[in-house]
Amino acid sequence: MIYIDDRIEQMNFGEALAAVSDQRRNQALRFRNVHDQCLSLAAYRLLQYALRLEYGIMEPPIFKYEAHGKPVLVDYPDIHFNLSHCNEAVACIVSSQPVGIDVESLSHYDEELVERVMSSEEQQQIAASPDSQLAFIRLWTMKESLLKMTGEGLATDIRSVLRNDIALQNESVRFLTTSYPDFVCTVCFNTAEYEALNEIRPIVL
Repeated sequence: MIYIDDRIEQMNFGEALAAVSDQRRNQALRFRNVHDQCLSLAAYRLLQYALRLEYGIMEPPIFKYEAHGKPVLVDYPDIHFNLSHCNEAVACIVSSQPVGIDVESLSHYDEELVERVMSSEEQQQIAASPDSQLAFIRLWTMKESLLKMTGEGLATDIRSVLRNDIALQNESVRFLTTSYPDFVCTVCFNTAEYEALNEIRPIVL
């Protein structure tokens, strides 16, 4: 299932800090900016909610990290999840199969950035769109969510991600993108999981 929380300012910071694992608490407090600390805590709390709702897991989950930084649940390796956050929201997905999620703010359009991270075909697609910023963010979140699902991270050639990825060419993955007033969220998941995950559920903790 997919979970979105866009009411970060309503989170009780002290309560959230006390409810997470020591591991996540230390990670969150490494951020100098309080808002970034809140986003880190809110994303983890969303995962806690999802694990409690779907699996009855009550204890704060502990992570281990794969080669490119993808988190895995130490005590529940068969439960796949992914987290993301932007200034306006946090997002979480939980599944029985590998998944990736990315949420990005709809910010100022930057042509130089587009040229750096998009293929020539994607640049043409963005330029032809009536809303270039939205088209760019949709493609960017597709790239990020795919790389997060595979665990490759941004070490790969970001310009060619959607064009060259073998899984994508074989149509073994699907994307689900939802646009909100201030941000865009995209999920990448195995084709067989489409029906189970074809829902975005806003959650307020």
